[in-house]
Amino acid sequence: MTAEAPRHPLPSFTEETAHQKVRLAEDGWNSRDPAKVALAYTPDSRWRNRVEFPRGRKEIEEFLIRKWAKELDYRLIKGLWAYGGNRIAVRYAYEYRDDSGNWFRAYGNENWEFDDNGYMDVRHASINEHPISEAERKFRWPLGRRPDDHPGLSDLGL
Repeated sequence: MTAEAPRHPLPSFTEETAHQKVRLAEDGWNSRDPAKVALAYTPDSRWRNRVEFPRGRKEIEEFLIRKWAKELDYRLIKGLWAYGGNRIAVRYAYEYRDDSGNWFRAYGNENWEFDDNGYMDVRHASINEHPISEAERKFRWPLGRRPDDHPGLSDLGL
């Protein structure tokens, strides 16, 4: 358990608080601020992200710096899949372009486990992506937080 101030909402999650936690995570990632995002995790958090296994905030921040240096114009939508106790499962999709102007959409699932103070201690991500044309993009809000009235994954057929 971290000695830091609690990061609400806290486990044990209800449907409402699980949805809140998912949206807070989405908002953080859409900020594309690696230092800010890393603070949502325990100091010794363990990740599995494709073929990388960052441990702790420093490695998470370094991972995110590399990620967002390559994944330009990154926009993400997360959706609650399941929850129970101190665990939440989400599905998500994000779009980005590379430095050559090629667009991609990635789809994935994450399993999260939180400590008692609401910091994520474990994150397992499974991700697949494919190229899309600029015309196929569905995430067109201005960079940053997804507007509250923007459709979610199911509404977009994802």
